[in-house]
Amino acid sequence: MEAYLLKFNERVRAGSSDGENGIASEYASIKHQNDLLKQRCGLTTTAGGIKENVKKNRYKDILPYDQTRVVLSPTTPEYNCDYINANFIKGATGSRAYIATQGPLSNTVVDFWRMIWQYDVKVIIMACKEIELGKKKCEVYWSPLDDASTFGPFIVSTVEESPTNKEVIVRTLSVKHCDETRTVSHFQYTAWPDHGIPDVADGILGMMESVHVSQGYHTGPLLVHCSAGCGRTGVICAIDIVNDLLQKKKIGEDFSIMDIVLELRRQRPSAVQTKEQYEFVFHTVAQMFEKVLQESSQNHQHQSLSLYANVVPPKPALRSLSIGCENQNTRKPPALRPRSSHPPASINMNDTYAVVNKIKQPSTAPPLAPHHYDNENLNSNKPSANDLYSIVKPKNRPVANTPVSTVPVYDRTWPFNHRAQAETDNDDYESLPGEFQIRGSQLYPSLPQGSSDRNSHSEDDYEDVSKPIRESRSSSNHCSPGGIGFKCRVRKPRGPRDPPSQWNRPER
Repeated sequence: MEAYLLKFNERVRAGSSDGENGIASEYASIKHQNDLLKQRCGLTTTAGGIKENVKKNRYKDILPYDQTRVVLSPTTPEYNCDYINANFIKGATGSRAYIATQGPLSNTVVDFWRMIWQYDVKVIIMACKEIELGKKKCEVYWSPLDDASTFGPFIVSTVEESPTNKEVIVRTLSVKHCDETRTVSHFQYTAWPDHGIPDVADGILGMMESVHVSQGYHTGPLLVHCSAGCGRTGVICAIDIVNDLLQKKKIGEDFSIMDIVLELRRQRPSAVQTKEQYEFVFHTVAQMFEKVLQESSQNHQHQSLSLYANVVPPKPALRSLSIGCENQNTRKPPALRPRSSHPPASINMNDTYAVVNKIKQPSTAPPLAPHHYDNENLNSNKPSANDLYSIVKPKNRPVANTPVSTVPVYDRTWPFNHRAQAETDNDDYESLPGEFQIRGSQLYPSLPQGSSDRNSHSEDDYEDVSKPIRESRSSSNHCSPGGIGFKCRVRKPRGPRDPPSQWNRPER
């Protein structure tokens, strides 16, 4: 069906109203076929031409066809005439879906309510004002708000009146006949000029949507009227018929606005009375089709997306930080990250005071074998002045979550983005050299050393590296996630040592 909707909208967008196959030429063809239609279907207007009924017609040239006219039943001896200028119009399903009638005259208001009561009308659509261009177009057949008016045997009260917008006035009418009371909804469209068209179709479409909400599943016909009951009334009926076809998905290759209007004219004379009204039907239907196409496109997109609703997106690959990876010879290692407990030979370690290591987690594995630096002089109690490294032993004091061991561990590095809880005291900090800055984290420039006393050192000047300092994001220092324990406090090594001159005075 979508293909036919698109085809129709493309034709309307083309705007070839003056072409051979244009909308205007279609309306000219309708007017030409009007007389042929009467002859072919044998349409007559005998009842409307009877002398006693002539005065009940608002316009002499708009008489109801006898074949489809609404026939009234006598209510009282005073109101026993069966004539009213109204016709039944079939809907999309072929049933009597509408009553198309003229705006009641002062002498036909009672007949108007007789028709509403007899055919159980629940919704009235009024497509005109009471007075237009100084001429009376319709008699007021309802009462003022919170008041009651009597029309023959009917008592009509306006219970509610609320203009939904500048174009539509909605009234709730209470109609009482004998001992029975019914509620009738009344929709008056006030922005439609006689023999003209509204500026936009939104008001009509919105009103018709509200009409069907009020109608619900009621089986009685919709009563539609304007002044003559043909031009504006025919447009509303045509639009609503197309809407029913659209809802039932019966728009096919044979869909034709021209055929719908001709069928309307077979039941009610001069339905869709002018070329402008005929074009308005086209543009309003195109707007309806466009809305359906957009909703269909959104539904298709939603269904397409729903196919992947339960698919979990793959997680990004984690950067391996393990030492001894099988692919370490084929992958380029991250810059400035040592891959073993011994720093690479290519890195200048002259300014290195101590190596910061990861806290050893509790493990059931057997203790690791003692490890010594390659430049340690095992036969001497004091390393030479040229030694680059010396053994760093942690202070023997209990540390939370750390097994008791006197063997230093140098074979693991800090995991990426691992930061442990900081200790509360943060004085006497020293920064590690820039060579150990890690890619992907904030750079750690070397901090200037404070003006501490270089000539006095005690046993408490250093703390062992059991818990690396964890700085908060809001702090003003340069520590950030991804660090490996920078600015940790390292206790003074036990035993003699000649540290580099950049750190402290040489020991004697």
